[in-house]
Amino acid sequence: MLNKLTVAIKRLSPDLRKIISNILWLFIDRILRLGVGLILTAWLARYLGPVQFGVFNYAIAFVSLFGVLATLGLDQIVVRDIIRDPSCKDETLGTAFALKLSGSLVTILVTSAIIFLLRPNDELTRWLVLITAAGTIFDAFNTIDFWFQLQVKSKYTVLSKNLAFILITIVRVVLLQMQAPLIAFALALLAENALGAVGLAIAYKVSGQNILGWRTNWLRAKTLLKESWPLILSGLAIMVYLRIDQIMLGQLADDKAVGIYSVATKLSELWYYIPVAICTSVNPSIIEAKKVSETLYYKKLQKLFNLMAVLAYSIAIPMTFLSNYIVVTIFGENYAAAAGVLSIHIWAALFVFFGYCKGIWVVAEGMTMYYLFTTCLGATMNILLNFWLLPIYRETGAAIATVISYSFVDYFLCLIYPPTRIIASVMTKAIALNFFYNTKSSD
Repeated sequence: MLNKLTVAIKRLSPDLRKIISNILWLFIDRILRLGVGLILTAWLARYLGPVQFGVFNYAIAFVSLFGVLATLGLDQIVVRDIIRDPSCKDETLGTAFALKLSGSLVTILVTSAIIFLLRPNDELTRWLVLITAAGTIFDAFNTIDFWFQLQVKSKYTVLSKNLAFILITIVRVVLLQMQAPLIAFALALLAENALGAVGLAIAYKVSGQNILGWRTNWLRAKTLLKESWPLILSGLAIMVYLRIDQIMLGQLADDKAVGIYSVATKLSELWYYIPVAICTSVNPSIIEAKKVSETLYYKKLQKLFNLMAVLAYSIAIPMTFLSNYIVVTIFGENYAAAAGVLSIHIWAALFVFFGYCKGIWVVAEGMTMYYLFTTCLGATMNILLNFWLLPIYRETGAAIATVISYSFVDYFLCLIYPPTRIIASVMTKAIALNFFYNTKSSD
């Protein structure tokens, strides 16, 4: 059996073997984080209780909402530009790093100011937001990962990030044993970001590159921002309909509702690493395919969407029927109310998976303005639905609003707008598992 597997692997093209290896490294990263992280999160949730766990997740969601100001929508643009002109690699990476560092400082200022206005008498939440926001400074070092993505060598990122994760996990266990205050866990999160940044810098050096060779070109920065600003606003809109539910629950309901909802979303969103790992690995290949022919380009996209549909169904169906058992077993009876939320929220995964795939197509086709419009529309829809549903259904209403807004943006709008119907057709075939029936009929 092992010999047959070895022979089958050798028959694959070098590029495909490289992509599969990269995906496996990313999966190792997420599986380790999911296995250890979920146990630790459950322990933390049981220790803090729904109210304090809700406050902690409110702060994280609040910073995430503005975290796009630190990333500046540069990720896929930087990878694309290095593919187009490898000779400008150091200038592109150096400029992106400078922009991200500047964006992180803006993030700290904006989040600190707004949380003071929203919760002027809640000192704990204000400190949690400030500490969490400070972690975005170290996110600028994720620029290094762009180079590893391009080389399809995510193992360097995985090793450096996971070393930081393991070290801080030990610290978190000690904090739990000591029954440390909530603020200590926020500081641990900040320390993990810092160690991860140091690890990436070391990995970049070990791989034969030199971060000191990066150059910042502010004219180039202006060009990058000119192209990425629709993606910045799109990213902000995306974070609105990813995280606004928790923030609105905290404002319109209470912190306990945030805690219950956070448990459901953690169990639902823990699967979102799958499309990230796969799309990160195949993105360069699909961009290269477009240079060859449109037929090959859409053939690869169809295979990617097909895979995402199968994975999403394989996750959502079991999670729907086992939600109560999963929630109570992992988080305890205090969070039993999260089961109903999970059975609804998990179906957002199908459209989230498609959204990551569609992001590759949007950038390749230069449709960033469309992306901006649709995500803003989706964010607006999510806010309005939350205003309507949260006072009546609380956490369950937030889950319903999420599924409706995700499906609207990532699928139904593509059916309505003529230029995007070609990708809507790809998604429809994937949703209907058309490839399966075609395979059966060809047999």
